[in-house]
Amino acid sequence: MSNNRVLLKVENNVGIVTLNRPDVGNALDLQMAKELMDVSIICSESDEIRAVVITGAGNKFFVGGDLKSFANEGDEISSHLKSVTSYLHQATSNFVRMNKPFIGAINGVAAGAGMGLVCACDIAYASEKSKFVMAYNRIGLTPDGSGSYFLPRLVGMKRALELMYTNRMLDAKEASEWGIINHVIPEDKLMEVVLDLATTLARGPMNAYGATKKLFYHSLQETLESQMSKEALLLAERASSTEGKEGISAFLEKREADYFKQ
Repeated sequence: MSNNRVLLKVENNVGIVTLNRPDVGNALDLQMAKELMDVSIICSESDEIRAVVITGAGNKFFVGGDLKSFANEGDEISSHLKSVTSYLHQATSNFVRMNKPFIGAINGVAAGAGMGLVCACDIAYASEKSKFVMAYNRIGLTPDGSGSYFLPRLVGMKRALELMYTNRMLDAKEASEWGIINHVIPEDKLMEVVLDLATTLARGPMNAYGATKKLFYHSLQETLESQMSKEALLLAERASSTEGKEGISAFLEKREADYFKQ
């Protein structure tokens, strides 16, 4: 599948999503937001795709909203932004809620909604040249694209507010130290490393990944006891699932589990 502003290709059961407006830093306009939502649905629903990688074309990951296109809407800017964010937010939700691992290959600047998308990834690897900035308050705006949800949970409230108020830019090393990304990778090795990881995860128990993701997110609003109750129910459910049975059998038989047959 190929769109103008968002590209999708599938290799080894990995869906590779590329934000494709390199001439403007992959800035988000209405059409790109629509295409991203469409691609997120395909990634979520396709049986062929078992892990998803997202990256940017050119030398930037995603610089956030296309302010020029927004300003061109004049007095209609508010209604226009509601449309843009509706598509962006549904895409983000689809990527986050799908059972499949969602992996970021951050190949340059991630600003505004771009940084929010990094935070929404299950796992994120970044090139050593990557930069991260929220950028909203500088232009009198507030976060979108899940930034206000994930950032405080990753770095803590005080650090999140510092990044918002001051528009401080983090380099890749700091972003890793703060928990925004998992690892810093040499630029020329980034996609190789990420695709190796995604290919490995695509061979794994996809439904167990999804259940684990849901369990972790629910933990943010549960007590210790209610969370352990969820753990017990899900563990019992997974043990009797086809994935669980295959995994246990493979372990006891000292062989690699085959989750593709599930």
